[in-house]
Amino acid sequence: MNLRILILLTFISFTVYSQTKTVVSPNQKIKIDLVNSKTGDYGAWYFKVYYLNNGKTSEVFNRIDVGLLRDDQNFSNNLALRKTGKPQLVKDEYTAIHGKRSKRNNTATEIVYSFETPANAKINIVLRAYNDGCAFRYEFPETKGSFVVKDEFTAYSIPKKNTRWMESWNAANERTYIEMNGDQVQSQEWCYPALVQAGDSSCWFLLHEADVNGDYCGTKLSNIADVTKYKLTFPNPDDGRGTGKSTPAITLPWKSPWRVIIIGGLGDIVESTLVDDVSTPSKIEDTSWIKPGLVSWNYWSSNHGTRDYQVVCKFADLAAEMGWTYTLLDWEWEKMSNGGNLNDAVNYIRSKGVKPLLWYNSGGNHTWVTETPVDRMVTHKNRTAEFTKLQKMGVAGIKVDFFESEKQNMIQYYLDILEDAAKFKMLVYFHGCLVPRGWARTYPNLMTYEAVKGAEWYNNIPDFTMEAPQHNSVLPFTRNVVGSMDYTPVTFTNSQHPHVTSYGHELALSVLFESALQHMADRPEGYTQLPDAPKKFLSELPNAWDDTRLLTGYPGRDVTLARRKGEDWYIACINAELKEKRQSILFDFLPEGKQYILMLISDGDHDKVLASKYLVVDKSSTVEVKLLRRGGFAASLKPVR
Repeated sequence: MNLRILILLTFISFTVYSQTKTVVSPNQKIKIDLVNSKTGDYGAWYFKVYYLNNGKTSEVFNRIDVGLLRDDQNFSNNLALRKTGKPQLVKDEYTAIHGKRSKRNNTATEIVYSFETPANAKINIVLRAYNDGCAFRYEFPETKGSFVVKDEFTAYSIPKKNTRWMESWNAANERTYIEMNGDQVQSQEWCYPALVQAGDSSCWFLLHEADVNGDYCGTKLSNIADVTKYKLTFPNPDDGRGTGKSTPAITLPWKSPWRVIIIGGLGDIVESTLVDDVSTPSKIEDTSWIKPGLVSWNYWSSNHGTRDYQVVCKFADLAAEMGWTYTLLDWEWEKMSNGGNLNDAVNYIRSKGVKPLLWYNSGGNHTWVTETPVDRMVTHKNRTAEFTKLQKMGVAGIKVDFFESEKQNMIQYYLDILEDAAKFKMLVYFHGCLVPRGWARTYPNLMTYEAVKGAEWYNNIPDFTMEAPQHNSVLPFTRNVVGSMDYTPVTFTNSQHPHVTSYGHELALSVLFESALQHMADRPEGYTQLPDAPKKFLSELPNAWDDTRLLTGYPGRDVTLARRKGEDWYIACINAELKEKRQSILFDFLPEGKQYILMLISDGDHDKVLASKYLVVDKSSTVEVKLLRRGGFAASLKPVR
């Protein structure tokens, strides 16, 4: 009898203490359980995540560990859940000036879990189940105290059998993605974002973080301790030449950045705006001066081009002829000669109806690079003086280079630049920098980031020639998902090291890669000597979109993407493989009852020739296109009027 009572009491205790807390997304596709790993009041808590689609449930994560280590105590393995808040519906509608979609509408179910340590210190975990993923953040709700966060225990368990695409950690975020599963899975530190195909082939997820601010640092992923567990880790102490602290200092009350997981099919991943959606709304009231646009750029074809006034003028002429909004004066503009200086160049550029952008070294002790000007962005005083001068000259924006760190002090530096630039109506482009963290929503004058191994690498190493085709087909599923990406695409001529991609492939990159400042990297004759159809295509091309759709694709093989601006659609397709293909374009994304004129520019007989044709299509049409190996095509669709 006593044994039966003991068994019954044990069962009751287990059901009480192991009971999971569940939140489900508004569309019922994402389900998240909060679980205690122990059977008492206190324990280590973790999330389990599921994806429900077409009556089938896929386990996305068997375990996501949570918790923080503060310098006064541990908030991870000995927490008691004191309160579970009522589920709240989060609805957010906003308009984006640039990016993959203009009208943003996202909804989530939010629950706040309130925990307590044995010492009665409080920590909350705010969990949101979105229709296309989930996000969570930590809060210290108490109103007094200053501390150092020594470690974060957030860790994503991913079985080795799951295929993943990850980029090994580097401060500039400029390496290619590695495809891995099984015994091929490597153990090291990794950049964001990371793409994973879950056990079910229809379920994918992308790991990232968003809304990072000066109250914390940027993090990265590490599976060094356990190859199947990707733990968030702080910056390395020697990043940024050892300047700044790796562990963030915080003052209560405090909130961490969001830990973001985009979940769904590949189309859901590519089309998601979740990183922006969870980030702080715009701090700029008047955004009428923020204009996305295409940019002519001389560095790729002439690494020292900005030294030469005549070269600068040629690229201004190119922008004017092609109808592009901007031209960028890259490094060495202080050394300009051969007929004019910076003031002469700016005046000439503006006389052509083009807006100039200007390069700057981020400066400071965090970088080894000594190229001038090194001091104009470092302090608020210097920035204010420089922006005042640039505004009077008619310069529209700045490119700031060489950050080399994601420590807390560098995160604040990025945001200080954006804040000051906005006061002077200056556009900003970060280069040699971190991957987007949602700041383009908060400061929409932030137009683009590098943080990609782009066409610039044709200047640097011969290896990129053979890496580029596959790399290009991975980026739409990874890096470009989370924000603007300045790859500096569409180069038909060669730089120091040649292409193996076709002209059709290169033209497609103008649509495939999203960047609010799209730097067109080729020399002037690369564009002016094009046939009429591709030249017209690049002259009329938008680069801020109302909608984005993934039509077909798989990372590393091929990708076909459609983007809409107003009533016009643009399609891009690239083939990464060493074999010819035939790609069928289905137009079922078009509205009913409308006909469109299709201008299709595809691979010709060989990779240095383009073939153009015009067709009338509608929602029911199908068009088959031949792709050369490493080939591609671009197309525009305009309503028949």
